[in-house]
Amino acid sequence: MPHDLDFDHEHEQMGEADRAALAQLIWEQDTITLRTVGIDIGSSTSHLLFAQVTLRRFAEGLSSRFVVVGRQVLWRSPIMLTPFLSDGSIDAHELRHFIRHAYHDAGFARSDIDTGAVILTGEAIKRKNARLVDEIFAQESGKFVCATAGHKLESVLAAHGSGAAALSRRRGECVLHVDIGGGTTKLALVDKGEIVSVAAFAVGGRLLAQDAGGAWTRCDDSARMVAEQLGIDVSPASLARAPVRLAIARRVAQVVIDQITGTPLDALGRALQLTPPLERGVQPDFITFSGGVAEYIFGREHASHGDIAESLAREIVAQIRARVALPIVEPMERIRATVIGASQFTVQVSGKTIYLPDPGLLPIHNLPVVHLGADISGRIDPQQVAAALRDSAAMLDLAPAARLAIAFTWQGEPEHSRLFAMASAIMLFAAPAGKRNEPLFLMIDGDVAASLGRILHQELQLDGSLVSLDGVTLRALDFVDVGAMLDPPGVLPVVIKSLLFPADSGHHAAQPPLADQASDDAP
Repeated sequence: MPHDLDFDHEHEQMGEADRAALAQLIWEQDTITLRTVGIDIGSSTSHLLFAQVTLRRFAEGLSSRFVVVGRQVLWRSPIMLTPFLSDGSIDAHELRHFIRHAYHDAGFARSDIDTGAVILTGEAIKRKNARLVDEIFAQESGKFVCATAGHKLESVLAAHGSGAAALSRRRGECVLHVDIGGGTTKLALVDKGEIVSVAAFAVGGRLLAQDAGGAWTRCDDSARMVAEQLGIDVSPASLARAPVRLAIARRVAQVVIDQITGTPLDALGRALQLTPPLERGVQPDFITFSGGVAEYIFGREHASHGDIAESLAREIVAQIRARVALPIVEPMERIRATVIGASQFTVQVSGKTIYLPDPGLLPIHNLPVVHLGADISGRIDPQQVAAALRDSAAMLDLAPAARLAIAFTWQGEPEHSRLFAMASAIMLFAAPAGKRNEPLFLMIDGDVAASLGRILHQELQLDGSLVSLDGVTLRALDFVDVGAMLDPPGVLPVVIKSLLFPADSGHHAAQPPLADQASDDAP
């Protein structure tokens, strides 16, 4: 029988056991536990982990919002070199075999997993059968977020997955996070937990690598460019000589430190850029590293894996000592800087606040969310709001014309002039020519969805499908499912899948060889 919590006075005579039982009852009614999996498939390494996520419900009207209140990693797979076939494409069969073994070794069946996230990063997304990798999880498409991460999104994921963003938030400081993988290095400038700029360049620990027979046959384009500048032959016989590989690693490390310090790039540094340079509107207070090379930088790995990661790390450390004055802090995760999966919770949205001229658009799955971080409580400048939306989309490697959801909190009065200005900004971002081929979704924390939808279609003549919903609170790195109308009529289920990262339970001062550079006096 439900307990009426309004009668607080009736609890005065309750014993401690009764109070504990009541608290447990409330907890069980308002709490759910999900088992989730995060799978990271990169150009050099792949791995996965299982986690348990606890969510607590906060009821508001017709909405039942669940927020994450606890997360625990249950099992981590070994790190596997991503398998490739002789033609350079990903070996989907071998990858499927690895994932099946991981489930078995962790003691889980697929039916035991409630939700998850599969992220393809780096060179992996360029391979011609990357789509086949997604199809490994096609049967779980209702539960899994499957996303390919370009350089900018990968930078964002690394900053969160390493724990650097949470560390920046907790310390109230700015961090420059550096993720050095097998083929690319990603930078993220994070100020008080907010990512303000990202960049990437083609430098990594497996630019040179041995094949199964021990020959140095892998030489990526970036390594060839470095070797050409140094006048070095890149034949397997030449690369088999340790001094040759060391010379390449030393020059590559110089590029890394130039990027970290903001030194004007030389011709090689500019040629290796994969994105525009990092915008340094704020100066970092400390630096963190993740990725496979970070394992060597912090002295966590000592074995060689048939590449130049160890040499590159050693050269980076040497140049840090000579050229970098900022403290180096070891984040919580290094090579495993990835998602732990995805949480999901359902929100029921009242039909009174929906603009849905074509119900046939639903259901729809895995809409990526472009979140507007700008303040629109005062005068709304369509050009500025559209620019903010473009910046948010670019951070996630999303094109404005793609299938996506725009999310924002409505602030201020719902006057027609302000709504019209907001609708104009949405048009400038999502349909500058007035037409869209992909449906556009608006997810609004506020009570203006129907009005905005009508203005976009009837006044601004948006040529394209549109769905506008109220009562949904989203953030960056969310994905959204929108179901068909439910009974009673006028109610839509919205499932929000938020990418999750390891809990920020702490961080580490840098270990040798950087122990004397570590500095962390945060509470």
